[in-house]
Amino acid sequence: MSTKDPSPTGAQPRGPRVMRAVLLFAVGLLAGANLLYFAMTRDTPPATYPAVQRSTPDTAPGATPPAGQRASRGDGVAAAPVRPDPVPVPDASISPPPLPEVSTTDTVPRPAPPARSVMRTVGPSGLLIPVQGIAVNALLDTFNDARGQSRVHDAIDIMAPRGTPVLAAADGTVEKLFTSDAGGLTIYQFEPSGRYAYYYAHLDRYAAGLDEGDTLRRGQVIGYVGSTGNASEDAPHLHFAIFLLGPEKRWWEGSAINPYPLLGGR
Repeated sequence: MSTKDPSPTGAQPRGPRVMRAVLLFAVGLLAGANLLYFAMTRDTPPATYPAVQRSTPDTAPGATPPAGQRASRGDGVAAAPVRPDPVPVPDASISPPPLPEVSTTDTVPRPAPPARSVMRTVGPSGLLIPVQGIAVNALLDTFNDARGQSRVHDAIDIMAPRGTPVLAAADGTVEKLFTSDAGGLTIYQFEPSGRYAYYYAHLDRYAAGLDEGDTLRRGQVIGYVGSTGNASEDAPHLHFAIFLLGPEKRWWEGSAINPYPLLGGR
């Protein structure tokens, strides 16, 4: 019996050769496919995706973003950041303007002047010079003259010869006929409204029949110039005063008013 291989000398089996050929073909196919894919896609740009803008209550479209944040232009590209306006810093080298001076005299309450001074240029109008025949230019303003050491005149003296008729300066009534050490024979007359009183002093005598309560007419003779009371015998005159009366209408009280301007004196 023979022991030799029946196949040709040096020849390999057929099955392994076929498998090897198949594997080499598959490897070459895969490598070719990869090369083809690389060649087809190397010049194609990568896919891009649109930016998504997210709106919030603070960055809604059209709204002004907070200071320091970027504002969106609506195309996905952020705009430049919004910077707040700079706060001006005062220049220390510039001195502020000086404050206006405040006068302390304008803030300190001033005492009201005495009633007699306030009433110097107000009072009844249409008064007649109460001494017959005396012109305005003969009047002297003695309202502020001192009388003694503690009082002011508060009246004017109208110089005239003794016995010259004294006239009612305005309409009114005889409130009081009075005799005093200082004024001598005197008359207190109230004007019709009872607001003012007229005072006539140093009379030589009253007009005949004159009595308290009588109605007087402007220009009516009510007495005569004299020097009774503390007046000098050598200087007869009429002491004439005007008073603003209070609510009580007391003939011996009142705020003195200067008769001089009310009789036409200047």
